[in-house]
Amino acid sequence: MTENLHLPGSTLPLEGIRVLELGSFIAAPFAARLFGDFGAEVIKIEKPEGGDELRDWRKTRGTTSMLFRTMGRNKKSVALDLRSELGREAVLRIVAKTDVVIENFRPGTLEKWGLGPEELHAANPNLVMVRISGYGQTGPYKNRAGFGSSAESFAGLRYITGEPDRPAGRAAASVGDTVSGLYGVIGALMLMFQKAQGVKSEGPQIVDVALYEGVFSLLESLVPDYDAYGMVRKRTGGALPGVVPTGSYPCGDDLEVVIGGNSNSVFIRLMKAIGREDLAADATLLTTEGRGAREEELNGAIAAWTSSMPLAEVLNELDTAGVPAGPVYDAPSIAKDEHYLARDMIQTHEVIIEDEPELIRFPGVVPKIPGHEGRVAWIGPELGEHTHEVLRDLAGLSIQDIDSLGVKEKN
Repeated sequence: MTENLHLPGSTLPLEGIRVLELGSFIAAPFAARLFGDFGAEVIKIEKPEGGDELRDWRKTRGTTSMLFRTMGRNKKSVALDLRSELGREAVLRIVAKTDVVIENFRPGTLEKWGLGPEELHAANPNLVMVRISGYGQTGPYKNRAGFGSSAESFAGLRYITGEPDRPAGRAAASVGDTVSGLYGVIGALMLMFQKAQGVKSEGPQIVDVALYEGVFSLLESLVPDYDAYGMVRKRTGGALPGVVPTGSYPCGDDLEVVIGGNSNSVFIRLMKAIGREDLAADATLLTTEGRGAREEELNGAIAAWTSSMPLAEVLNELDTAGVPAGPVYDAPSIAKDEHYLARDMIQTHEVIIEDEPELIRFPGVVPKIPGHEGRVAWIGPELGEHTHEVLRDLAGLSIQDIDSLGVKEKN
């Protein structure tokens, strides 16, 4: 733990930890955000010209996207050119007082700038380094460029996503990046826990996360099913092969409900709830194979029932029966849902968008740790907002050196 950050009586689990983020876009910033949510001081280095490109993503007005505001929460922004000698020296000085460095450049980039594992380890032998890249730090493909999209494709996720008669689909979120960020945090905490136990390690402590491996790890028995059964999974829309009944069903008010009735006990309760006692009593349907063979029949029976009433009534009936179900929500529905609000998963913050403050709702913190809840102290900062503070207090640079970087101090 970084000694000068220790706060007696602190309640956030990661208070006292300092994290340096050298990444951009999603993967490394998502990992660093998780540290910041639970009390770590997170310092984000951004290129002086434009900063992280995420600042422009899905932005229709103003100067900074809500995606960046979300991903950059609880972080300090430092505008610094890592390719310059002064930038390199400043980073090494910050690293000397840092616990974790997280980066997601293409392998070899930091080494080219004189900021590779050996240099960082020399500056701080206790440092943990998280390296997230498309294909990892080793292997024949290590030097390939890799984004979450190509990782999801290479890992097999895109092949099995979407409708069977259409090209490969995707989840409308950066799954490959975020899951790799999660693995990066887990790996860093493992090494930090080991260090806290007094285990000595030689050389740089590195967590090597490949985007495609994070995605591949989510695909359960994709390859084992191929070896054992000759099964090559295909695109099946909203259904999962062999998992019946489950999926999205239409309701009488043109809304949709997702129902999971694929365990034996839940299946029986579901059939009784929809008035099909005959199916509930059919012993041949108490196996995954039996239900799979009659998937069309079962889905038809469920759809006929859900279509006969509005979504709210469907949900009430299924809740009473103890059947897992959920509405297919859009953003407005989520933003006003009483359960989201009760668990503080929708939090309002003031944002300057077009020179005027506006109240914007942002996602809350996961997971919930009673007595040690994470927090959003501030949303993503302006580019270079903390440059003078960090370079002066941590890197020990003079005002003249900081001014030579061409960064104006924020008021």
